[in-house]
Amino acid sequence: MGNGVQQHQATPLTQGEVLPLPSDSQAEGLKPQTRSVVNSLLSGALAGALAKTAVAPLDRTKIIFQVSSARFSAKEAYRLIYRTYLKDGFLSLWRGNSATMVRVIPYAAIQFCAHEQYKRLLGGYFGFQGKALPPVPRLLAGSMAGTTAAMLTYPLDMVRARMAVTPKEMYSNIIHVFVRISREEGLKTLYRGFTPTILGVVPYAGLSFFTYETLKKMHAERSGRPQPYSYERLVFGACAGLLGQSASYPLDVVRRRMQTAGVTGHTYGTILGTMRDIVAEEGVVRGLYKGLSMNWVKGPIAVGISFTTFDMTQILLKKLYQLRYNNR
Repeated sequence: MGNGVQQHQATPLTQGEVLPLPSDSQAEGLKPQTRSVVNSLLSGALAGALAKTAVAPLDRTKIIFQVSSARFSAKEAYRLIYRTYLKDGFLSLWRGNSATMVRVIPYAAIQFCAHEQYKRLLGGYFGFQGKALPPVPRLLAGSMAGTTAAMLTYPLDMVRARMAVTPKEMYSNIIHVFVRISREEGLKTLYRGFTPTILGVVPYAGLSFFTYETLKKMHAERSGRPQPYSYERLVFGACAGLLGQSASYPLDVVRRRMQTAGVTGHTYGTILGTMRDIVAEEGVVRGLYKGLSMNWVKGPIAVGISFTTFDMTQILLKKLYQLRYNNR
């Protein structure tokens, strides 16, 4: 992502950038490419953890409505949050967040790191190495990064969804969820809803990264500043989240229904079958777009925090390395 990670050897030092290291430093410590991967993984993990924790109560509430036939409204969502607080306490609003962290930390780390690597590979392939990618490769890099992360971490997403919609007496911890699902429903259940997840993550991740990178590129061209301020990154990330989640939301509802079918009493087999059942029972808007208004609140916040945290952590890690090198 555009955060000082791209090459700066042909341009003067500007805000948010660091001086390139001499070539003989490559023999000491981690190689530059390896260090870039490690930095991306660490930055992505922190970005995902902060973003998801910030919106965990809203995310849990959204999932509960998604997997039920209850009608959604802002008033009903507030009542659910308030009843949960009164019954189980303040921290219960974050129930399932431990499973979320187990999933989102590797997911975000892999997604952001993969995005950096796909940008580098596509940049070399299309002849834009060290420069902003043109629109199609930019969209492709985001979609491939999201797909890679989703494929590697999907069972953890299933576990997180189960913990979010069940009482704590049913599943005591993450391991318990894995054991009970495997024993009672079979190992294949851990990948129930995998296809709509992949179909949804392609437009979601693609549009999110594409929008964020495009807004930063337009900002640099019009403002003359190569690096946006933190609050500008938050706004760019919020716009990216709004577009990405709106485009993929019906598939998000479908995957949640399929993931939690074992504990909600429904039998969902295929994507089209699940969509047909939801529409028949609840209608198109009230069924497939249930909770979307809440997503318009939590989504931009989470994605804005995520992109901004990743960018700023990347810049910080590069500066810390530069400082350590200069002090040798």
